[in-house]
Amino acid sequence: MFLATTQRFYSAAKGPVRLGRPSNNLTSGIVGLANVGKSTFFQAITNSKLGNPANYPFATIEPEEAKVVVPSEQLDHLQKLYASSKKVPAVLTIYDIAGLTRGASKGEGLGNKFLNDIRHVDGIFQVVRGFADPEITHIEGTVSPIRDLSIVQDELVLKDLEFLEGIREKLDRKISKAAKSSGEFKYMSAELELLNALEDHMYEGKKIAHFKDDWTPEEVSILNKHNFLTAKPTIVLLNVSPKNFLLQQNKYLNDVNDWMENYSPGDQVLLFSAEFETKFNEFMADNDVEGLDLYCKLQSGGEVDHKETCLPRLIHEMRKALGLISFYTCGPLEARQWTIREGTLAPQAAGVIHTDLEKTFISANITKFSDLAFMAPPLKESQLKAQALVKRGGKQYEMEDGDVVLFKAAGAASR
Repeated sequence: MFLATTQRFYSAAKGPVRLGRPSNNLTSGIVGLANVGKSTFFQAITNSKLGNPANYPFATIEPEEAKVVVPSEQLDHLQKLYASSKKVPAVLTIYDIAGLTRGASKGEGLGNKFLNDIRHVDGIFQVVRGFADPEITHIEGTVSPIRDLSIVQDELVLKDLEFLEGIREKLDRKISKAAKSSGEFKYMSAELELLNALEDHMYEGKKIAHFKDDWTPEEVSILNKHNFLTAKPTIVLLNVSPKNFLLQQNKYLNDVNDWMENYSPGDQVLLFSAEFETKFNEFMADNDVEGLDLYCKLQSGGEVDHKETCLPRLIHEMRKALGLISFYTCGPLEARQWTIREGTLAPQAAGVIHTDLEKTFISANITKFSDLAFMAPPLKESQLKAQALVKRGGKQYEMEDGDVVLFKAAGAASR
């Protein structure tokens, strides 16, 4: 059943096959060692008081959940252009997950709970401490990002290896009972072959996500079924001091990049300061731009006049890692941003709005945002048509990021 569902999804999509659930409602989780700034980051990115950024390990027990608005200058422009009464942005669901410790794969600390919680998210923000502060406890005693990266990756890999061994034992029993000429036998044999190859890869301390780039739909269906921890896309956030963030430098950064290249190739490393983002939100809540400017000058030693929050970029980078893009529907009532995965075809995009639109899909009138970006309100639809800026897309049209769409469906329905 799962394989059939996955195959149906990819038969309605183009482009490279990605690991991960065939869904447009993907989530992300904030992970890392205990007490490295995860909950402070969660509060900053959600601009809330959720979570518990206390100065001791395991301050977060149950995962907190929040929906974060996806910043979109495109949506802002489209609302003005179409004179929409309101705008409805897309959101990204983020979880703050309990901290990891050395030995978590064997149940140390909150290990089993942490690993179970992370299994249910689709992408990972991994927070790594890159600042020194004697008043903030480090669970390992000293600040060492390379050691911390290794601990987290080793624990995830060890848990996946343990999980893989259990899967293989069950497969062996089923294969021994199945008829060799059956489709079931062939599928299970292919699954076993893939799992054996992944085991050799993980014994080198590397994640499943980096085993290969050209996955097949069948391989993806196998991995999605088991929901391995190390098959999830990861963005590493090196949590640094406000000064380091403002100057975009940190003494650990080169070593972290080298480690990532060897053990987590393809995953992105971004400088981030939970302390700066917290202060930024406080200044913005009071609309105190002058205070923010002064704070930035004092923290940077006068070298930086002003620095914007990096949170919008982090949200966009996670969506990119998950393979998510946006399209828009616009009119006098609302301008709305919708989320789909890369490679989604027009009928399935219409189905994100309403299942009936997918079932009765006829065509889509599509205008590229690039053609609207420099237009000034009020927009005249006749002008778009006169300039041939409205294109018709059929059932095989692959949606692109920034498409502004009017779907046509049977029964005179449209959206």
